[in-house]
Amino acid sequence: MLTVHGDIRSGNCLKVKWLLDRLGRDYRWVETDVMSGATRSPDFLARNPAGQVPAVMLEDGRGLAQSNAILLYFGEGTAFVPVDPYDRARMYEWLFWEQYSHEPYIAVVRFQRLLAGKRADEIEPRLIERGHAALARMEAALAGADWLVGAGPTLADLALVAYTRVAHEGDFDLAGYPAVRAWVARVEGAFGIQSSPGA
Repeated sequence: MLTVHGDIRSGNCLKVKWLLDRLGRDYRWVETDVMSGATRSPDFLARNPAGQVPAVMLEDGRGLAQSNAILLYFGEGTAFVPVDPYDRARMYEWLFWEQYSHEPYIAVVRFQRLLAGKRADEIEPRLIERGHAALARMEAALAGADWLVGAGPTLADLALVAYTRVAHEGDFDLAGYPAVRAWVARVEGAFGIQSSPGA
């Protein structure tokens, strides 16, 4: 059976879970606590030498890591990957941007505040600044548009909603980003994601 090793607190892990659930795929979820060192055990490193979750073991025994690569693998041939080459490339653009210019700020600050227990005044100001810059870029892209790419939800929306919907847990107030807030609700509805309290 398809097996997903993931930490349920991680947006990167949840987006894989949400896609599999939305597609009706059968899988086994193995809860893997990143705070306990579980991803550094010899057994886990044998599955994923990068020592990160999510990590997927396919039915044939092959492994796959990196959340957006996993999304692309399972999203292949579905309505969540555009057929048009330009729209598909734009979806990739957002997927790459999410890991380079969004997750390192929104998700990292959330982790430091929520899981590492840091006070607001202990967070590096540059992280906050870059996080707001990411949200501002999304706000501009979603002004007058329902989705990040094309006329329907894609993997880009799923990838970016994972940490955006809980940005408030890192003290990023989405009240100043009304288009982003409305988009979060649309993406949650499209993928059957339970709304995040306080978002």
